[in-house]
Parts: sequence; structure tokens; C-alpha cells
Amino acid sequence: MRQFVRLSLWCVVLPLMLAANAQAVVLEGVGHASIHNEDLATARAEARNAAMRDLALQYEAQVSTRDTMENGVLTESSIRLASSARARNVKVIDEHRIGNLMRVTVRGEISAGQASCGGGDAGRLRKRVAVAGFPLLHPEQARVGRIDDAGEVLPQFLQQGLRETGNLQVLSASTSRLFPDLLNAPSLQQGNNRLTNVIQVAREMGAQFVVTGVIRDLGVADPTAWGTSVLDKVQRGIGVADMRRRFAVDLVVLDGFSGSPVYQQRFETAAVWTADVGSSTGFGSEGFRKTQYGKAVAGVLGDMTQAVTEALACQPFMTRITRVDGQLVTLASGATAGLRPGDELHLYRSARYFDSLGGTPELSDSQMTVTLNNVHPDFSNGKMPSIGGQVNIQRDDIAIIW
Repeated sequence: MRQFVRLSLWCVVLPLMLAANAQAVVLEGVGHASIHNEDLATARAEARNAAMRDLALQYEAQVSTRDTMENGVLTESSIRLASSARARNVKVIDEHRIGNLMRVTVRGEISAGQASCGGGDAGRLRKRVAVAGFPLLHPEQARVGRIDDAGEVLPQFLQQGLRETGNLQVLSASTSRLFPDLLNAPSLQQGNNRLTNVIQVAREMGAQFVVTGVIRDLGVADPTAWGTSVLDKVQRGIGVADMRRRFAVDLVVLDGFSGSPVYQQRFETAAVWTADVGSSTGFGSEGFRKTQYGKAVAGVLGDMTQAVTEALACQPFMTRITRVDGQLVTLASGATAGLRPGDELHLYRSARYFDSLGGTPELSDSQMTVTLNNVHPDFSNGKMPSIGGQVNIQRDDIAIIW
């Protein structure tokens, strides 16, 4: 029988630290894409994505190679190039067509991404995130194309994207509306430094964070371009009418224990809306996704997903204490969050004062830890060195892994 000797050679990951440091730097990236069937929108989007990759790889790249040999013969060779950079305030500064090639140049602020967290114990745990609704500031703008379901469908796509990362436990609250004042949301805070009813929603769903926001703009550039007259149809057909449509959404990530924002940003784009007048497309439907506008919105949703993932990557893992019985402490998180027997969590007291009972709870280090010995899917328990009554650890206090 012929025997094979199989050998895999992994080269040590080589960091290319071209510009990486703790501060953001401004860089430019260039991307190209082929134009097929005069589909400029798709080519533009692909070129922009290529430019974004070029931007990220200029900041920090990792190159790894793998060679596989059988009986001394190289049978497979692959190279992997990756970056953990994070881009902000990215703008397209140049765009032009060269024959059937689209060239796009972008400029943005680049800083270290998730890799900058340092790989603490919290990095392996899956934090619970509830994604709430994104109400429309101007519902009448959704009449063109009948995309008035955007406020509930957008968070559903965001949930799907976050689940696909595999780093978070994602809970659906897309029908929940957290802001009574959409014009000022999400920056409006009540006098007690608490944002609306975020804490209540997070508590009911057992979430550490709540993701929500407001859809600021779905309007078309020229409402008169969508008339039903013969002239309007002719102008749309020959490309005279301005058929662009805007998309702007404010995204905010809120801490479920205090209600305070940990991240917020506005995302914007604009593209040609090509759906037929009067067609019932629905936000995110197949007809919607085929439009140039739908493709541009999909790109923004991808950016939002990445922003949430990166914003939570460096946050500690926190869970509520549900019961204290002597030295035994039970937590509201378990194996689905990545906890396992032997994990040690620091215990913090959660306190409110009589003059601000509705305010943000203050956490104080009890100097106590709990070591888990029983881990179930949705809860876990373990022992702390002292009896709960002696150190004033009780239900609704917080356990943290940094």
C-alpha cells in the first residue's frame, strides 16, 4: 500500500505595521471595479468596497501563508491577508470612469479595531444585545415605494447581521419604540441621566446592551419626479428627472444597566430609486434590494453591523445576580454566553439613592468574586468566600468579567 506523508507548513503571522498606533490617522484608499451592462451603481459600490479594503490594509495588515505537501511535492499553497482596522468619517473624494472600469478614491480616519482590546477574558464571552425599533422621523417620506415598514424591517436585518458575527447573543425587540421625542432622540436625556425606558427593556429581556435609533431621512430628492403623468414617465425614462433618494439613520448603543449611550453615529447614503411608481416593494423586499437605492442601503446596514460589533468588543461582560443564598450566588447568564465552570467574576454592588431613585445606579466594587461550579444554558452559580449578608451582596447586583 502506498503511504503518503502529509505536511502542513504554517508561516508565522507577519504583522505589517504600516501606520498603526493608538491614534487615528487619515489615509486614502483606491478601489477599482469592472462595469457590466452599464450598471454604474453596482460598479461604484464594488469599487468603494475595494477602496475601503485598501484603506484598512494600509493601516494594519496580517499576512499568513499555508503550504501543503505530499511526499515532498507542494500540492496546495494559499495566502490570507486580513486587517483589524476601524474606519471613521470616510468620504469619497474622487470617482471617475475609465472605459469599462470604475475608479473610486476614499479618505477616512483609521484606527485600531477589535484587536486593540488586548484579548481580555470578556472577549470570549457573548454579550446579550436587544435590537429595538428604528422609528421614522418623517413617515410620509415612505409613501414613495411603500416602505413604511422600514422601522421594523431595518432592525431585523441588523439582528441578522449581528447574529452572523457569532460574537453576540441577539434578542429581538423590533416593535419596541424607546424614544417619545423622535426629533431630539437619541440625545434627549431625562434629568436623571437615563435615556427613556432603556433600562426597563433591557431588564425584561435580560440584555446587557440595547441597540436602537431613528430613521431621519427616506426622502426623494425631487418629489415632483414621481408624478403619474405621461410627461413625468417620459422624463424618468430618458433620465431627465432627478430620481435620487436619501437614507439617513442615527444609530445608538445603550448600556442596559445605566441607560447611558456607549456609542452613537449617523449613517447616510443616497442612490437612484428605480422602483416603479405605485409598486408595493416594502423595505428590504426583493424588489427593494434590486434597486440601486436598496443596494446602497444594504451597504449602510453592513457598516452599522460592523460598528455595533466593534463598539461592544472592548466592553466588559456584565450579568445580573438573580439569587444569593449564603455563599451561593446565581447569575442570569450561562453556557450560551460562553461561561464555563471555573470562571471567576467580580461582584459589584448596585445602589440607588432616595433623592434619585429613577437615576443611574452606582456600582461599587465589593472586593468579592464568585467562582462558577455549575453552568446551565441560561444561568449559572458558584460560591463566593463570604456569606452574602456579611458583604451586602444581593439580588440585582452585578457580576463582571473584564
